[in-house]
Amino acid sequence: MAFDVAACQAMDTIGVRQCEKGLGKIILKPDSPDLIAGVRVAPFPLFPDDRGCFQEVVRMRSGLVADFDPQTTQVSAALNYPGTIKAFHYHLLQTDYWVPVYGMLQVALVDLRPESKTYGARNTFYVGSMRPWQIYVPPGVGHGYKVIGTEMAFLVYVTNRFYNPDDEGRIPYNDPRINYDWETQHK
Repeated sequence: MAFDVAACQAMDTIGVRQCEKGLGKIILKPDSPDLIAGVRVAPFPLFPDDRGCFQEVVRMRSGLVADFDPQTTQVSAALNYPGTIKAFHYHLLQTDYWVPVYGMLQVALVDLRPESKTYGARNTFYVGSMRPWQIYVPPGVGHGYKVIGTEMAFLVYVTNRFYNPDDEGRIPYNDPRINYDWETQHK
């Protein structure tokens, strides 16, 4: 894939606002008013029976991926061990659609778009086997996760563009400006 000059120039439009230590808003329902602008969440059905369960991950041209072009859509998966943290990264052009199919994830999002009405906002989701939600992450929203619990977690993610390293930016999981609290909350 060719180098995208517009994406490179857009790097200047990403900003990290100083945050207080914490988790941001914990999202407990898909239609929460606290969602970062452009982030969408929907539950997905599981169909259990005496053999296990079935889950439909994506149906092109419908649901949260209705606007994904099938010609450029990529489906990927990540299997991670308990305690693994993968954060933060963002895209300037690419939209992500996440479906945690096994295990549990603590998903962290941060709005890096200075022009956004929710710039600097952080969202935390606890999703996976115990809360089967799909999450739509627009460009400019930093995203990452931690595997929680004692089992591995399996994340399927669908992107509206083929992977392009020129479109991806990374921020350390412990960046002091985002100040995200990855510690288990012993309350």
